[in-house]
Amino acid sequence: MHNRLRMITASFLVKDLLIDWRKGESYFMTQLLDGDFSANNGGWQWAASTGTDSVPYFRIFNPITQGKRFDPKGIFIRRWLPELSKVPDKYIHIPHLWAEENQTTLDYAFPIVDHSKARKKTLDAFRSAKNIK
Repeated sequence: MHNRLRMITASFLVKDLLIDWRKGESYFMTQLLDGDFSANNGGWQWAASTGTDSVPYFRIFNPITQGKRFDPKGIFIRRWLPELSKVPDKYIHIPHLWAEENQTTLDYAFPIVDHSKARKKTLDAFRSAKNIK
């Protein structure tokens, strides 16, 4: 799993879904072929903004923007998610919109969270925590 995808996954889990980073760190260690305790642990702490060298709490990866930037034609997506193989490039990062506009169904889940709303909720939580005395 490419490091960029690891960062996007970690950011989504801890900042969009507000799930404890340790759950993701633990799961990755059981699944990664190249799992290294220090790199894995540090990467999850970085993404969660809890480590000694962490990303600022307000840096929250937008998975759709990241996908458009690093896989604009959806080559990676189509390889690992064949159920999206027929989705046009324009919609590969937002297949649910393509399905709605074309009144068709996909064997693929709709988004489980609205990133903009989740981002605001996370930023509010971090700001509240900063103000605890």
